[in-house]
Amino acid sequence: MNLWMRLRELRRYPSAMVGIGVIFLLCFMSIYAMIRYPYQEAIALWRAGETVWLEVPRNAAPKWFNWFGADLPETIKLSSDKAQVLAFEDFGGVTRRVLLFSFDFLWRGGFPKEIAVFYEATYARTPPKVSFSWRTPDGREIFLSSLTLRASGRYLPMADTALMRRLGGRPPHEALFARPDDPSRPLVGRYELVAEVFSFEPETVVRLRPIIYGQVYGWAGTDHLRRDISIALLWGAPIAIAFGMSVALTLTFWYLSISALGAWFGGWVDALVDRLTELRMILPLLPILIMVGMFFSRSLWIILAVLILYGLIGGSKGYRAMYLQARALPYLEAARAYGAGSFRIIFRYLVPRFLPLAIPAFVQAIPGYVFLEASLAILGLGDPLLPTWGKVIQDAYSQGALFVGYYYWILLPAAMLFVTGVGFAMVGMALDRVFNPKLRAL
Repeated sequence: MNLWMRLRELRRYPSAMVGIGVIFLLCFMSIYAMIRYPYQEAIALWRAGETVWLEVPRNAAPKWFNWFGADLPETIKLSSDKAQVLAFEDFGGVTRRVLLFSFDFLWRGGFPKEIAVFYEATYARTPPKVSFSWRTPDGREIFLSSLTLRASGRYLPMADTALMRRLGGRPPHEALFARPDDPSRPLVGRYELVAEVFSFEPETVVRLRPIIYGQVYGWAGTDHLRRDISIALLWGAPIAIAFGMSVALTLTFWYLSISALGAWFGGWVDALVDRLTELRMILPLLPILIMVGMFFSRSLWIILAVLILYGLIGGSKGYRAMYLQARALPYLEAARAYGAGSFRIIFRYLVPRFLPLAIPAFVQAIPGYVFLEASLAILGLGDPLLPTWGKVIQDAYSQGALFVGYYYWILLPAAMLFVTGVGFAMVGMALDRVFNPKLRAL
């Protein structure tokens, strides 16, 4: 039975089909991630921190929380280009313009995360000034602040101590939305932000962008640096697959080859390969990788190289035992009698005979290396540049995500690791039944 016919037997195992579906899903995620966020762009976005993500809420839950009745507010972005002009007056060189920003707040599950007004001002000598007022759905008007606009920046009511005192010490993003009769609940309806802009030069241009930060964002939420976690979840798939498959594929073929060389030649060659194998078995892998990460480099590719070099020490005792039994097979004796060289016999006849048995081991080894990379990242030894599942878990752990209720921050990358491990394990176990004659009848 050829290799293709045996692989077609996987259709008999429902678990294998589920595992293949998971692997195809991971491959689709990898392709989508590389198209949606090219490598350099993904690295730049993940390293940028708040400098790029200023308009994204901090520690926001995924949007699908609202599908289960959470009714948490979403982010509202406004712009002076679409604001209503209530008044425009010119007092001999001094221009007064009143802008009205209105929006509907219809969520009852909580208050916004923050409020910010981003501004850009272009002027020659005298900077413009602006005064902000807040109107609630029940008709109340609250004065916020007056400030001078220099170049660009943002006004944060949370950092306005005078406003905080007027609001009784309560955060503005809660006090400005609270119901008068029940301050613990938000008041739904239409809110208005009134900006009174004074310009002292004809060429002055002022642009305002108020943002009401919500409690939900995207399908994966955000972290403490406002970064979209979906970038790390998407890019974690190609990184995990590339890392796991590179190590598993390299070491599987190495073990097949070096064990065959030792078993075929025997003597000192077999003894050397066997001693090196035993040396690798007693060398602690995790402490070696920790030392490399602590004292040399935390680059994922350096860790990959060290892992491969570690695996290249010796071969596999399991493959060696199979090769020793196969040395006396008649077709190998016939090949030797016809003058075939040792290397031709090894790589043309001996190794291909046991290659199908290595396929299940190769598939089952992939999630082990994926978990190893994630474990190093959780220990703080992951690649600081790459957005990986382990790095997301490490960030969540360092920020105490479980203690403050940000469960999605840990559960989503942990679920990706779990699904990856289960998917490859189910395919590997089914392949073991297909290729292992001792298990085929079970």
